[in-house]
Amino acid sequence: YAHPEHPLIDQFGLEKDSRGNVAVDDAYGSSVPGVFAAGDARRGQSLIVWAIAEGREAARGVDLYLMGASRLPLTRF
Repeated sequence: YAHPEHPLIDQFGLEKDSRGNVAVDDAYGSSVPGVFAAGDARRGQSLIVWAIAEGREAARGVDLYLMGASRLPLTRF
């Protein structure tokens, strides 16, 4: 598969992008408040370095969601 398993995505009611991956905003938040996605769930199958970078960005998004601010660095490149 080139995208995450759909039953789990559908069970949570997450919106999907045109390729069947979880659609997220700039902070990696999904269409369901408090649910975040990164790496293969957001991009589809890709390089591990992308998954690691997106995992860090998603952690920053979770921090912003929970705390209202974050000291975690931006890792976008």
